[in-house]
This record gives sequence, C-alpha cells and structure tokens, in this order.
Amino acid sequence: MDRRRGAAILFVAPFLLCFVAVTIVPLAYAAALSLFTEKASGLGFGPAETVFAGVDNYVRALSDPAFRGGFLIIAAYCLVYLPLMVGGALVLALLLDSAAAKMKRLLQLALFLPHAVPGLIAAIIWVYLYTPGLSPIVALLEWDFLASDHVLLSVVNIATWEWIGYNVIIFYAALQAVPREILEAATVDGARGLRLAFAIKVPMIRAAVVMAGLFTVIGAIQLFTEPKIINRAASTVSSSWTPNMYALTAAFERHDYGLAAAASMLIALLGAVLSFAVTRATARRSSR
Repeated sequence: MDRRRGAAILFVAPFLLCFVAVTIVPLAYAAALSLFTEKASGLGFGPAETVFAGVDNYVRALSDPAFRGGFLIIAAYCLVYLPLMVGGALVLALLLDSAAAKMKRLLQLALFLPHAVPGLIAAIIWVYLYTPGLSPIVALLEWDFLASDHVLLSVVNIATWEWIGYNVIIFYAALQAVPREILEAATVDGARGLRLAFAIKVPMIRAAVVMAGLFTVIGAIQLFTEPKIINRAASTVSSSWTPNMYALTAAFERHDYGLAAAASMLIALLGAVLSFAVTRATARRSSR
C-alpha cells in the first residue's frame, strides 16, 4: 500500500507543483495586491506610497460603469455565442457520426484546422477581412462589420471560427464511445435520422455537452484577444470593452495595479462561481 501511495504521489506531484506555481501563487499575489493602492504624499511632488486600502479597490471596480458594462457585453456575447458554438458543434459532430458521412478524417481535419491557428493571428486575419477598403467581403456584402451595431457579432464570428472545430472533436469522440448495441437496438425499434440523433445519441453524451458549455462560458468571461485586436482598427470597441480589457487598461495605462488586481479577482470569482454552479447542477441531475 505504501509503495502504491508513493507511486501515486510521484505521478501527481508534477501537476500539483505546476498548478501551485501558475495558478495558486498568481491568484494569491493578485489577492494581496488588490488590498493595496498607491497614493501620492504631500502635494503630489513626493514619491507615491503604497497604503492598505482594504476592499476599496473592489468597491471602485464594482462602482465603475465601464467595468459593469463589460459584463453586460459578455452576457450579450454569451447569448449569441453559447448556442451557436455548442449547438453548431453538436450538429456537425452528429453529421460526422452519421453513416452517410463521407471522408470523415478529412472533414475532422478541416474543422479542427482553424483551432490550430493562434488566436492572435486569427483575429488579425479577420480584422483585415472586416476592414473597408482592404476586404473584398465588405465591398461584396456592403456590410460594415466594425459598426457599433455589428461589432459584437463580428467578435462572435471570430471566436466561433476558432473554437467550433475543437468542440466538434470532443463531441465526435464522445459519440464514438456510445455503445453500438444501444444504437442498433434503437434502430430496430424504429429510431432513424433525427430521432436517433437527438433522442438517443445526444442524451448519451450529455456530460460532454455540459463540459463544453461550461468551458465555453468560462472562455467567454475571459474574452480578450479578439476585441483587443479590433480595438486597434475601430473605435467601436473601447479599451474597457470587456472586463479583461478593463483590467489591462487599469494596470498598464492608468498604472492602478490595485484596481487591476481587484478586477481580475472579481473575474476569477465569477468564473469559479459559474463552474461550481454548473458542476453542482449537473451532479444533482445525474444522481436522479
């Protein structure tokens, strides 16, 4: 038993060390930094002093309309992005898993290939395609992708292009694990086409769908790369358009590191709460 325990610790130790180094330590440092602020001494001519601020930085972040507005944008983004991403990936995976699908390997590669492109490069490519005077698509469709009414959909399009192939692979792998005898029995009972897909296959991979939905929401909360690149090309995306962009602006443009750390901790807390809520709800539903 001791040898098994030692072997288990040996295998788990590298992960724990990396997890502590890249997750726990930065979170602890950000939490400590969020409790302090810098104030100029005297008439403002002396060096700034770091003073304990308590929860003042959190209050400042939550009372700032720009920070709260970023979460409203994330909510609108999720309303469009989540069903498009999860629903679209699920439909594509079901099509790949169907008996009528041809060249499955080639289709999997084609769908996954955009995910292999770094997010920064993908955003730059799409900004060129969105820019009037540079893009043939804008002239052809006569549509301003960077207008204030359209820019959210443009960001959703970039993220969907990047990530839908990743989710297709997850769902397709889950579909391949569905016992064939269950599908054969359903077919014998008369299940065909859409009924077989949505009444038999989808419930069998519910865990994978929930996991993909959870990761999609967490990724949406951390939305940064796509709007940051668009911010360089259009004024419709401000420097505090999302909560992550707000934290970056507070840290590196306003040099208010306490406020930036507090905003980051609030973003992390929201992600943790959503993860816990979805996991708890899924566990309760599975136990019924």
